[in-house]
This record gives sequence, C-alpha cells and structure tokens, in this order.
Amino acid sequence: MVIFYNFAVENVIKYLFVMTDINFKGYVDDAVELLKALISTPSVSRDESRAADVMQRYMTGWGLEPRRVNNNLIIEPERFDENKPTLLLNAHIDTVKPAATWTRDPFTPTMEGDVLYGLGSNDCGGGLVSLLQVLRILRSGEAGEVPYNLVYMASAEEEVSGENGVRLALSSLPHIDVVLIGEPTGMQPAVAEKGLLVVDVISHGKSGHAARNEGINAIYLMLPDLQWIKDYKFQKVSDLLGPVKMTATVIHAGVQHNVIPDTCEVMVDIRFNELYSNKEIFEIMQKNLKNEVRAHSFRLNSSRIDPSHPLVRNCVALGMTPYGSPTLSDQALMPFESLKIGPGDSARSHTADEFIKISEIEDAIKKYIQIITNVPERRKA
Repeated sequence: MVIFYNFAVENVIKYLFVMTDINFKGYVDDAVELLKALISTPSVSRDESRAADVMQRYMTGWGLEPRRVNNNLIIEPERFDENKPTLLLNAHIDTVKPAATWTRDPFTPTMEGDVLYGLGSNDCGGGLVSLLQVLRILRSGEAGEVPYNLVYMASAEEEVSGENGVRLALSSLPHIDVVLIGEPTGMQPAVAEKGLLVVDVISHGKSGHAARNEGINAIYLMLPDLQWIKDYKFQKVSDLLGPVKMTATVIHAGVQHNVIPDTCEVMVDIRFNELYSNKEIFEIMQKNLKNEVRAHSFRLNSSRIDPSHPLVRNCVALGMTPYGSPTLSDQALMPFESLKIGPGDSARSHTADEFIKISEIEDAIKKYIQIITNVPERRKA
C-alpha cells in the first residue's frame, strides 16, 4: 500500500519554500521570552490581571491591537473575509496554585538545556505563546494564503471555569466557526473531550443520642446510593471517550461521636462522553437514587469536532492520531466545534517542577501553521 500526497508538485514546492523562508528561530525566541515573563508573573486563577498586563504589553510591542475584556485578551482581524470561516485560537493565562513539592521557585523561569521550568510553562503557557506567534506569522503573509479569518484569545479563569473567563468573553467575540485550543496534548489532536458534572447527594435523617439508639442515621440512609454510584454502568460507551466515569469523592456527616448524624452529603464527580448531555446524566441519577440530588451546574459539556473537518484531516495528513481527552478545558464552555492540540504533555500539568521544552514550542509553531494553512492531504492508493 503506497502513501502519496494528492497535491500538485508546484504547490508542494511553493509550500516548502514558504516554510523554509519563515524566520522560525526569531518567533521561537519571542515565544520563549514572553513565556519567561509570564512565569515570573503569578497568575493563579482569578488573579490574572498582572499576567494580562504582560500579554498586552508584548502584543502591542509586536504591532498587534488586543481588546481587553476583564483579563481576557482578544485580537480580531483588521478585516473579515465573508467567504472564509472564522477560526479562534485560544489558550489560557491562568495557573493552578503551585504544589507544595516544588524543588524550585515556581515563579522563577529556569532553563536547563532544552527545558524551561516554571509554573504554567506546560499548562498551558507553551500553547499560549505558540499560538500567538502563529497568529503573527499568518497575519504577516509569510505563510501564504490563510483559509480562515483568525481570532486570538488569551483567556482567564480556565482552571476554575470561572465567570470572568471564557464565559464573559464569549459574548464579545465575533461569529466563530471552529476553535483550536492550545492545551498540552503532545501535538496530537484531541477530537473529543469529556464533560464534567459535579453532583451533591444528600440524605436527611434525624439526630439523636448514640447511646440510646435514637434518631435516624443519615449515613446509613446514604449506603444504598453509594453502592449504586459505585456499581452503575451507563449504557452508552463512546469509541473516542469510552464509558462514563462516576466517582464519589467527598463525604461529610456528623458533628461528634455520640450524636446520630441527621444529614450526610456525598459529592460525586461524573466525567461523561459525547453521547450524553449533562442533564441526561442528572436525570438518570435522579431516577435511581433514593436521596436528594443537586447539580452544581450544567455548564461543562462534552465537546467534539467532526472527523471530516479540514483541521482534523490536516492533522491526520501530518501523521497525527486523533483521540478522546479525559481532561477538561475551556472547550466545555464553548458552543463551537473545537479541536484541542498543543505542545507539552498533559501528565506534567498541575505537577511540581512543571516544564516545557523549547523544541516542543518550535515544533508546535510549525505544525500549527501546517494544520491551519491546509497542508497536502495524504491519500491511500
């Protein structure tokens, strides 16, 4: 079986010329400089204003004109082409709090060979700065014709799915057709992502003195529901995301040893595939559980992109392997088709001594351009 590019020879030559003509080193250096500045600027979720200031200063210095919505930064095309779809390039500027086991200062960017250490370097500073350089390259015309109107958004509060992040910024965006999310995936395309539903299950008993066997024990009332949560299997299993995963993660009951507890609360974490909506999951739980059920919200949906979308086809043409992601991102809040792909490794996220490789950033910039500008599509003969 022969693999060949179904692409005119002159276009291949033109494409290779364009790629070799771009000063990638200069753009990579700019990306690393910005990332170091961001690492040096603490930006834990809901406290991103200084990091947004840094991003805005660098954007302006590169001749871009960002529009700020709280701590979200948006760059729109100077002119929209109505004949082209609009692609949103998105990554987040906030980080989680540093783990206690860091062996370095998480806010001091440290280079060791090809490796840059620092909080947020992998999640998702690498994708954030890479996509910004991609925007610069594509807007400059150095990579030739771009088949999309390009919008860039550096978003806040991603790690907490906050009210002042993507949710706030969405209303100020132009019409968006598809989104490319720069989360760390090893530059493999995540074409689907699990949604998240957090539910409280609450049993109501009656307090009494433990010595006299009085009251109704709310812990015991919870036991059948805990067993159901442990054993129940949702019927629909996704080829990309597998089965729904439901886990009891937090429990609260009782005030002291000699008082029968009158309430018991269990928090349940449900990661569901694209075959269910969060409300469908909730209705199944209500139907089967004996105690009160309360959802924290219905905001964080599962997401996917059609495998036939040009962005996905271009990823496959480059030898990438589409997969389903179990981790949550701002995709969950976006009502558009979305593809998650970025430099770094998801396993490094939220860990001590987090790092990104400079070679990963360079690779990401080059591959993003190939994915977006419609590289030759491989066909089987």
